[in-house]
Amino acid sequence: MAGKTKYGVNDRREPAKSSLAVPIHAIFEADEIQLLAANLESADPDVFNILQREKRRQKHFINLIPSENFTSQAVLDALGSIMQNKYSEGYPGARYYGGNQHIDEAERLCQQRALQTFGLNEKEWGVNVQPLSGSPANLYAYSALLNSHDRIMGLDLPHGGHLSHGYQTPTKKISAISKYFETLPYRLDESTGLIDYQKLEEMATLYRPKIIIAGTSAYSRLIEYERMRDIARKVGAYLLSDMAHISGLVAGGVIPSPFPFSDVVTTTTHKSLRGPRGAMIFFRKGVKGVNKKGIEEFYDLENPINASVFPGHQGGPHNHTITALAVALRQAQTPEFKDYQKTVLLNAKALADRLGNPTDKGGLGYNIVSGGTDNHLVLIDLKDRGIDGARVERVLELVGVASNKNTVPGDLSAMKPGGLRMGSPAMTTRGLLPDDFKRIAEIVDRAVTMTLALDRKAKEEMAARGRKNPGSVGAFLEYVGDGNEIREVLEVRREVEDWVGTFSLPWL
Repeated sequence: MAGKTKYGVNDRREPAKSSLAVPIHAIFEADEIQLLAANLESADPDVFNILQREKRRQKHFINLIPSENFTSQAVLDALGSIMQNKYSEGYPGARYYGGNQHIDEAERLCQQRALQTFGLNEKEWGVNVQPLSGSPANLYAYSALLNSHDRIMGLDLPHGGHLSHGYQTPTKKISAISKYFETLPYRLDESTGLIDYQKLEEMATLYRPKIIIAGTSAYSRLIEYERMRDIARKVGAYLLSDMAHISGLVAGGVIPSPFPFSDVVTTTTHKSLRGPRGAMIFFRKGVKGVNKKGIEEFYDLENPINASVFPGHQGGPHNHTITALAVALRQAQTPEFKDYQKTVLLNAKALADRLGNPTDKGGLGYNIVSGGTDNHLVLIDLKDRGIDGARVERVLELVGVASNKNTVPGDLSAMKPGGLRMGSPAMTTRGLLPDDFKRIAEIVDRAVTMTLALDRKAKEEMAARGRKNPGSVGAFLEYVGDGNEIREVLEVRREVEDWVGTFSLPWL
């Protein structure tokens, strides 16, 4: 009896009789379904166990890194959703693929909520929510506004700026931004630890940049946006405000907003804003001003910025991240979020005061860069303690405290900087209050004292072994190892783990 193949071609052979009770394709489909439907624990125990170990670390660590936070369960749900399955090159209503109606809904909703969160009028501001993270977002914005080798001014990295603002040394262009564009840094007044606006104005008048960046990554004071706007106007530059660190504080209304004075505002979304790891670029729309002839002039930023993101630099957007960002932006409009941001400020001030106040006024006598904090961040200069941030960072990590070494004015090396940067957003999310941050300050102080003692022992031990450069950071790290052989480290680690483990996590 003639049969047909699955392609419809006649086959005069007798169909083979299967010895299986279930057709082959059904068995294959069942195996495939089992593979696709299995949860992580059964599908990949290795990765599952890594996640469990990281979950335990996050629960029992004090997280003082100011650029980190604990996002909500709802944001995590959206991040791990089916929205990641769709390819969506283009923008809402203008995609290069079909089947994007619900992706368009999510992106439009995210854009609407972004404007609402920061109190912006959609006739005056637009936003692109597709950038994958903060540094690329800055590149996209520069590329939209500038030609190759046009000029940028940003705060110098050792003075609290960010790599993506064009950092370079006398011998090397560290950030690719300094390869694509010409960059000149402005700096702090080292006597006060504050941005030297007068010097910035003098330099900008001579240098004539096309963009001045108002933004920082290790600066604990408020930026004078109006003054920077005036300087930018004087020299014919755009003012681009990078509020990556402080966007949650701005959304909560607890510090001044850069929007009234800026042409472009960029931000990451996972720091104080407490969303997924993404970024946004806000841009002015509408009337820019009136020229000498009385004719209105309009901003032309929307199309260049959108074209710079896609197709200029990116392909398809991460739809799961955009959807999760929409969730985070809704949360950022709640009274609870505003109260959270108020507590972020109180906690940072408590940490700064306990560390920085003189010992006769209840402090520990550390040198706080700029003398205190107005935001979420505290930067201490350890050079007068005879130790560097790299060694202290490692000892803190060994006792269960995540912080980060950071350059401070006068530093020559980013790998052996004199400073330590700490912030309050993450642990405030977990419910810590000002008295808890005073206790954290005391733990930091104990770690500094421990580091000094260990450094002396390390130099002696490494010299006795004949190690090359016994006083180097590398030799110190080799000496302390994982800390399991150091009694003082183990004692403080147990104390930290037991204490911090009592505070809640949003996803536990």
